[in-house]
Amino acid sequence: MKWFLDVLRGAVIGLANVIPGVSGGTMMVSMGIYDKLIYSINNIFKKFRECFKILLPYLVGMLLAIVIGAFTLKKAFAVYPLPTNALFIGLILGSLPIILKEMKGEKIGWQGVLAFVLLFGLVVGLKLVEAENKAAVTLNVGTVLLMVVLGAICSAAMVIPGVSGSMILKTLGFYEPVVTEAIPACVKGLTGGDWNAFFSNLGILLPFLIGIVGGIFGIAKLIAVLMKKWKGRTYCGILGMVVASPVVILMDKNNWFRTVNAQTGEAVEASFAKTMPAEQLSSVPRDLTVWIILAAVAALAIGAFVAIKLGRDPEPVKE
Repeated sequence: MKWFLDVLRGAVIGLANVIPGVSGGTMMVSMGIYDKLIYSINNIFKKFRECFKILLPYLVGMLLAIVIGAFTLKKAFAVYPLPTNALFIGLILGSLPIILKEMKGEKIGWQGVLAFVLLFGLVVGLKLVEAENKAAVTLNVGTVLLMVVLGAICSAAMVIPGVSGSMILKTLGFYEPVVTEAIPACVKGLTGGDWNAFFSNLGILLPFLIGIVGGIFGIAKLIAVLMKKWKGRTYCGILGMVVASPVVILMDKNNWFRTVNAQTGEAVEASFAKTMPAEQLSSVPRDLTVWIILAAVAALAIGAFVAIKLGRDPEPVKE
């Protein structure tokens, strides 16, 4: 049962990592497993069997969620953006009691307050400078090296609460080429026997994955040092980033109203909308009906409930 719950926790982290504006690190905090995962990553070579056993179900859940999410989340965000985002906001808000519990009795001081303010501002600032662009990706040596670097940058964002790796990819113009194009194309090529499509997209994803793995080890070591020396102040910074996450989600009007093709009336996923002529698109405020609002409130409550339930981790790692 515990292994299954850990797979679910990993799935929540995986889904968060493919959604611009939502942080996988925030989900780790919301479920009370942040310290545990950082410890396991940092000690994987010293205590391989113990740490790998801890990390495996989370990795399984993350990989399944990333693959499935690349196909299904586009539809959910296109048709029901507000309830879908409310679910993740609920997951984030459900983490606040866990963070406050970790901060209890720890030294905070003015440095903790400053960390909260600065990191809250950092997360909101990243959203403010977020750009809508799409880079052209062709498979060559330069692209392979670029994917390694991007993977390392995004891995840091995946681990640090409140900072969205997907949002960074989107700002740099690589969200669609990597998340909504390369992953589905690779899976379709594998399942459909189109080996040319499979290997060409794998050539993009594999170096990206290598960069992610390397970056995760580096940032996990840094966070472990901060937690050991300044746990209370570090959690103040984490709290600032976590509190900023719902603000960032709600700053985007695409997270409130669905975008539709004015000619067909069909919902259009945001990443595809910007490739269409402006006259074909319209935002639909009338979709913000009582039922949509009630669904969003219900999703918010479900998200908070799930965060609290999954946050009751019965077996924390003992150093």
